Amino acid sequence: MSSAAIAGIGTDLLRVERIERIYARHGDRFVRRILGADEQLVHRRRRARDPRRGILYLATRFAAKEAFSKAIGLGIHMPMAWSRVQILNRPGGAPEIRLSGPLADWYAVRFGRAHVSMTDEADMVAAFVVIEALPAGLHPKESTAS
Repeated sequence: MSSAAIAGIGTDLLRVERIERIYARHGDRFVRRILGADEQLVHRRRRARDPRRGILYLATRFAAKEAFSKAIGLGIHMPMAWSRVQILNRPGGAPEIRLSGPLADWYAVRFGRAHVSMTDEADMVAAFVVIEALPAGLHPKESTAS
């Protein structure tokens, strides 16, 4: 267990019906906008087995990304972009947050580890994200431009 200070907390609660409506209207265009490349592969496999599982996967990832954006204090503004945050499962099944591109660089100099928890029920999904502060001594040096 880590004893790091908490730098941010975010949560999101979402009706699955909202994602169903958006997906019905926009289909794979919505998937490509919200999910990163690795998540899209998982989504396709789950949707092929059971369309409902595909929707729940989309909904939980959407909620987790909303919670993450709240925890880091950006909302959905640059460098935050949906596809730059992927929520993938470790080999044991636990979800983990993987960042890419400018968001990964921006995050690395500001925060430590990120933790995510997600749950889904028939009509609702929820996600909770905790962001650790950078350990002492790892904060970026202040600019000394003269």
